[in-house]
Amino acid sequence: MGKIVTVTLNPALDKTTQVRKLVPGGLNRLENIVLDAGGKGINVSKMIAALGGNSIASGFLGGGSGEEIARMLHGLRIQADFVKTGHPTRTNLKVHSVEYGITEFNEPGDPVSDDDMDALKKKLTGHAAPDTTFVFAGSLPRDTAPNTYADLIHMVKAKGATVFLDTDGAAFRAAIEAKPDYIKPNTFELMQYFGKRGAIEVEGYAALCQHFIEKGIKMVAVSMGAAGALFVTATKTLFTPGLVIQARSTVGAGDSMVGALVYAFHKGMALHEAAALGIAASAGAAVTEGTTPPSREVVDELLKQVKVQ
Repeated sequence: MGKIVTVTLNPALDKTTQVRKLVPGGLNRLENIVLDAGGKGINVSKMIAALGGNSIASGFLGGGSGEEIARMLHGLRIQADFVKTGHPTRTNLKVHSVEYGITEFNEPGDPVSDDDMDALKKKLTGHAAPDTTFVFAGSLPRDTAPNTYADLIHMVKAKGATVFLDTDGAAFRAAIEAKPDYIKPNTFELMQYFGKRGAIEVEGYAALCQHFIEKGIKMVAVSMGAAGALFVTATKTLFTPGLVIQARSTVGAGDSMVGALVYAFHKGMALHEAAALGIAASAGAAVTEGTTPPSREVVDELLKQVKVQ
């Protein structure tokens, strides 16, 4: 069986904490601080590991925060193959309060040099093969060209690799033209791509997804928060309603869905099985503190509630 390589160009050391009451403009005392290796691709690797799978995490790491992320990945038995940069990896702060839920303070990340980008391309090309699945996920570092993901996708697909994309904005728009095999926008990102606003019915989202299918993308997974998720291919449209849970943090829920989908497809599961695992993993992440993925036991328990329509 081939390998899975997750690529995080703009990783972060995630600090998740709580306040009893958020006081804008005043003193806030943080409680229950949890540090996690973060960034969307890294979160995908963590979910794959929690399900019992293996992946290689790649991208850029630098400074003490980057070394801390590498140590955390080693502790999770996730193989790390990052380019070491001269800038420290950013730190993101996520503050939970009862009245506001999660308030996020995300650093932009430092620019990446041409030499570092060339080094990463060499690494990824070395991994690329017909039995390799790449996951390109998350934001781009500051001052990085919007077509960066598109260039990387073209590069690895030229060697026969499969690509799963999860990003947004200009990077998403440019990368679509490179025809990734799988994409996972949320409803906001989907509407943003089409220049639309507001919420629409599930059937409306499914209709929008056909645009991507016609471009040659094999599957579109649309995460819809508490409402559930939609999965569209050229021959099937599946909907999984959201599960009844007591959410603690929605941070990383979409990444956990991607991790479960990649794991499922890598194992040869059918679309309805992958969809069920994806929604269970997403719900499991929502009931788990910080950006820590849910355990396999939590996911299996939630699977009992999943309905695929």
